[in-house]
Amino acid sequence: MRVKIFKNEQVAGHAYKMTLAAPVIAKFAQPGQFVMVKCADGIQPLLRRPLGVHNVKGSEVEILYEIIGEGTKLLSQKKSGQALDIIGPLGTGFKFPKGSDPCGKNILIAGGMGVAPLLFLAKKINKSQVLVLIGAKTKQEILCKKEFKKLGCNVKVVTDDGSAGHKGFVTDLLQDRGHLFKGVPAMLYACGPKPMLKAVSEFSKRRKIPAQISLEEHMACGIGACLGCIVNTKSGQKRVCKEGPVFDAREIIWE
Repeated sequence: MRVKIFKNEQVAGHAYKMTLAAPVIAKFAQPGQFVMVKCADGIQPLLRRPLGVHNVKGSEVEILYEIIGEGTKLLSQKKSGQALDIIGPLGTGFKFPKGSDPCGKNILIAGGMGVAPLLFLAKKINKSQVLVLIGAKTKQEILCKKEFKKLGCNVKVVTDDGSAGHKGFVTDLLQDRGHLFKGVPAMLYACGPKPMLKAVSEFSKRRKIPAQISLEEHMACGIGACLGCIVNTKSGQKRVCKEGPVFDAREIIWE
């Protein structure tokens, strides 16, 4: 479908947030799902880019992305009022407690641009029970801290260089808060680089705490046809764009 761009603004460094008038996607999107975006009107770049649904406000959909190549650079140059060609919502998102279901402790772990799908998730679950751990390379690259706090989440930050919060990795914060899980039902939700997701998975296995992880993979079609985003799991090969991007951490076979 073609949708109208409301805003396309730089939020930090190479990170941009685009707001779209997309009532159909807004109605059906679930946290963890994504859209396939055509970055230019011509044939170059040929492939669409997979971008997570960052937030939904009424009939508007927000996507958070980073300039990392030709496609996203072209996307960053789009202006308000222009049309954008997208397909979505796609993929399998997070499973989370709804309504009056008990939820215990919900820990959201974001590495870099991994915050993108987690803000929408934070809106959907019990805000008083949400702890958000955000990791970034530097203070300038920390994203969405204010937005999570506005939702009522408890937010902790870590940076590689120590310019904000603790110095180290976001998984260090998770290790330091192991006491939070004693005697309390908990769920870990994580999105970020593979080494971080692997560490979260190992932590969940060691502590016997369920975890859902959103994998970041290159995608060509986004609908499961090309088999270009295969990941190895205990139940065989799975497509990140179709069976994922969200998986039970215990299912992934890490290389």
